[in-house]
Amino acid sequence: MAKNLIIVESPAKSKTIKKFLGSNYTVVASNGHVRDLPKSQMGIDFENDFEPKYITIRGKGELLASLRKEVKKADKIYLATDPDREGEAISWHLFFALKLDPKKTKRITFNEITKNAIRQAIKESREIDMDLVDAQQARRVLDRIVGYSISPLLWQKVKRGLSAGRVQSVALRIIADREAQIDAFIPREYWSLEAEFSIQGSKKPLVAKYYGNPKKQENISKEELDAICKELKGSSFQVSEIKKGERTKKPPLPFTTSTLQQECAKHLNFATSKTMRIAQQLYEGVAVKGRGTIGLITYLRTDSTRISQEADAECKEFIRETYGEENVMENTVQKKETKKIQDAHEAIRPTYVDLTPAMVKDSLSRDQFRLYQLIWKRFVASRMNGAKYETTSVKIDAGKYRFTSSGSKIVFPGFLSVYQNEEDKAENNAVLSKVSKGDVLEVSDLKKEQHFTQPPAHYTEASLVKELEDLGIGRPSTYAPTISTLISRRYLAKENKNLYLSDLGDIVNKIMVSAFPSIVDVNFTATMETLLDGVAEGTVEWKSIIRNFYPDLKEAVEHAEQALEKIEIEDEVTDTLCENCGRNMVIKYGPHGKFLACPGFPECRNTKPYFEKIGVKCPKCGGEIVIKKTQKGRRYYGCENYPECEVMTWQKPSKEICPKCGSMLLEKGNKLVCADSSCGTIMEKQKDKA
Repeated sequence: MAKNLIIVESPAKSKTIKKFLGSNYTVVASNGHVRDLPKSQMGIDFENDFEPKYITIRGKGELLASLRKEVKKADKIYLATDPDREGEAISWHLFFALKLDPKKTKRITFNEITKNAIRQAIKESREIDMDLVDAQQARRVLDRIVGYSISPLLWQKVKRGLSAGRVQSVALRIIADREAQIDAFIPREYWSLEAEFSIQGSKKPLVAKYYGNPKKQENISKEELDAICKELKGSSFQVSEIKKGERTKKPPLPFTTSTLQQECAKHLNFATSKTMRIAQQLYEGVAVKGRGTIGLITYLRTDSTRISQEADAECKEFIRETYGEENVMENTVQKKETKKIQDAHEAIRPTYVDLTPAMVKDSLSRDQFRLYQLIWKRFVASRMNGAKYETTSVKIDAGKYRFTSSGSKIVFPGFLSVYQNEEDKAENNAVLSKVSKGDVLEVSDLKKEQHFTQPPAHYTEASLVKELEDLGIGRPSTYAPTISTLISRRYLAKENKNLYLSDLGDIVNKIMVSAFPSIVDVNFTATMETLLDGVAEGTVEWKSIIRNFYPDLKEAVEHAEQALEKIEIEDEVTDTLCENCGRNMVIKYGPHGKFLACPGFPECRNTKPYFEKIGVKCPKCGGEIVIKKTQKGRRYYGCENYPECEVMTWQKPSKEICPKCGSMLLEKGNKLVCADSSCGTIMEKQKDKA
């Protein structure tokens, strides 16, 4: 009997696959890549048309020796690494590292680890797709050239340990630009008005919002609202229109990598890296009671919403049996794709739709269960009919002024019986059913409320992933590592889901924007991604991208070496004395920013927090306002006498005080805004004479 060898990436995956194949199949794991560019040098032969110099990854020698022994025993070898560009490249590297015979070596791919998928993949085995390999090589070489050309410049000009990257630096700029918008944002005051009406037979009042006169009015000032309320006194409020209708909410599409990361961040509070790590476990295989080790979801790196015909039919049959025929969607809605879908993958879905979350709960960790449940519910919901709501809207007129009230109730839940978010809930306003057209209503209260326009929201991991996807920057496999790198390098601080630019991130971003504008240009990076897709399609030669890109980068690096001044981070001596040895402590830079340290290190290891004064007195106690950092590294301004004095602000206080109320003025772009929101003072910021 012929002996067949299947090589996959991970031991977990090999364990899952083994159970589907006979004794004439041996399944082994390469533990990821076996060859890569060297860490200690560029690894690109510029004189030889940018040929990459691959070496065996340190520590993989014994593993390769073991794999070679298995190769010698085999009559046929199947390279079964992941079904994407990265997986294709790993197979290609294995082919060369193990010196495989092309006559007996084949490539197989599958989007789910099931018996049928594995056996079908073996039947449809093929040659290694060099277009996909070259697309991965192009990305790897581009990233290496950018990183290894610019990072040493940052070490030279700022400090060691910094890094730049082709996608990473663009993501950093996107966040920096948003932070600048938030800092420069000046809130604008506006007011709203609500009327409460007592309705006979109802304990709850009917609440209606002021709409206009009768055209819609927005951004109403306090003076305008006071005048409206004055005219409304003594007016008769009459129901002028009741409109009933119906609306349908479409079911969601099944998950892609991006939408999965976004939903997990919003509803499970998972970091993108955690989502991908747990999804990988569910894909490769988990021991389920009564089933053995099985893969629970399909491949997790995809930007497609496509579902195979077999999976679609199985899911609809499951819905028919479980939720009833009326819930089965007849014509499945497909998203119109605006760009090439990576390798024609399916969306992320459960491999066995009949394996409900409740059935596997005891076999999974808490986080594995929550993620599987989310994927299962979303997939099943995507094959169900939409939810139908009955809507009611009421218009109430008082002279020329109009108020409106609306509500809705679910009349057919559809997919909501499986998958429901906060925004899907109906706005039930039962009291609306107790009024009729022409009714004169009795006003019990008019409520005025002050509001302020809000700045753009800080990016979260979820919203940053969405932005990168919308702009065409990066691909499903790059979102999580990009964000993880920015946080681990301490360019970003993450607090309560929000991402904030650190001082270090600000410095690096400014250098990149001034010295390498094309690298951090959103359109340039998106165009580069399109070219890399062209390589995968076989329409672009991969080295032509490098040949066109490198000369401009080399020129920019040489110019930056001359033009950029070194940012000296010297030890500044302070008046603070070390309690242990009496020396004047100095300011040092650490991962979280500045701190005080004894210059007698290593004999004296005393350190303490450093609070930089900004030359502004606290309006409450007269102490100094200093720069502080939260535990995660986000900067804010507070009184040095904390906790006795709790004055703090996220915006930088000005030396000037509000001429109207005496409060602090905060710097927002080129304006000064009163810290007391009820005051509303806004002034032009004086330019520094220096």
